Amino acid sequence: MATLLFSDREFKKISDIMYAAAGLSFNDSKKSLIQSRLAIRIQRLGLESFGAYIALLEDESQAAEFQMAVDLLTTNETYFFREPKHYELLEKELSERRAKAPLAIWSAASSFGDEAYSTAMLLADLQMQGRIGPDWSILATDISHRVLLSAKEAVYPADRLRNVSPERLKRYCLRGDGASEGQVLIQDKIRQRVQFGQLNLCKPVDGIGPFDVIFLRNVLIYFDIPTKIEVVDRVLSVLKPGGLFFLGTAEGRVACKTPLQTVQPGAFRKVA
Repeated sequence: MATLLFSDREFKKISDIMYAAAGLSFNDSKKSLIQSRLAIRIQRLGLESFGAYIALLEDESQAAEFQMAVDLLTTNETYFFREPKHYELLEKELSERRAKAPLAIWSAASSFGDEAYSTAMLLADLQMQGRIGPDWSILATDISHRVLLSAKEAVYPADRLRNVSPERLKRYCLRGDGASEGQVLIQDKIRQRVQFGQLNLCKPVDGIGPFDVIFLRNVLIYFDIPTKIEVVDRVLSVLKPGGLFFLGTAEGRVACKTPLQTVQPGAFRKVA
């Protein structure tokens, strides 16, 4: 298979398209990554050049192909109960709330749904223990239509649930056998608590919220600094005063305009 030529001009064009439409920022060090990830797709489509693929991305009638390009250029590595200290803090905070108060949580970069379903398992446990009431909901959004379809199916390789306790696995999951051996299905009683929807964080977030808790973990790495600030402030606009806000622990604190109080690494409280 011949290597497709990828000029600096074509790299800049694709970078500009992705930034304008999705806020994704690719510096010069990402040229080889873009080339390798898109070249296979270009050849599969029977196109002869990156220029031809750029024309496809610029065609508004080819929205599905643009979505495919976004999927190829972003990684969605995740697993259940990632960064467990965040869930420990969430459990402590929720247990101290007014017992029956309604609760709304937003997983704002939900990827394949691991984070949202992990949170739903925790909340189901807390409800069962009488520490929260039955009026709770989780909204899970992502820019990628493909990962949202997968998340709704709620079937995962067993290794992705390595941090889920045996008790929770028994309560909320079904293990596959035969042709499905090694896979796990999330039970309906958890799936029905999570609403999935497509959302671009670089666009207005009207019509959702307010939320008591927001997760925005491991997505800001794709944005440049000005876009990071805009996205965080936009997301925080629908977080209730006093609400918890989670970033990836390794991401540090974003210099946003919304006042935040640090609770622990990667966890913040919106100042009233």
